[in-house]
Amino acid sequence: MAPIVASTEVARPPEEAFAYVTDPRTFPEWQLGVISSRIEPVPVQVGSTCTTVRSIGGRERTVTTKITECDPPRRWADRGVGGPIRAIVSVDVEPLAEGSRSRVTIAVDFTGHGIGRLLVPLVVRRQAAKEMPENMRRLALALESRQ
Repeated sequence: MAPIVASTEVARPPEEAFAYVTDPRTFPEWQLGVISSRIEPVPVQVGSTCTTVRSIGGRERTVTTKITECDPPRRWADRGVGGPIRAIVSVDVEPLAEGSRSRVTIAVDFTGHGIGRLLVPLVVRRQAAKEMPENMRRLALALESRQ
């Protein structure tokens, strides 16, 4: 199956957009269901571990990912490690209007392990596809409201 992809344009230069969208501390501000998130070690590099607490199905779940790409201010990617449902996420930031604006594109896919093989196509992908437009709207709003 193809990844779930969504884009938004923001009135911020690529460096600002990239720094915000890839900072786990900002995830609760724009991603539905995220309660908290942190990354180690800092500064972020390939191999850094991101731990995110999400509300999934009314329960708090800890999700761990490893950074697989980090090329500021253009590209960032991570991959879930452990658990029955593992996300594969990429973020691309393109400069627009001679660098005064940016297009942020996020692609999300999932692999299922054990019970996750059933949950990914039946529940997880549908929920992610439903949330992505709202997440992108919230991302643009949060970025453009920053001073």
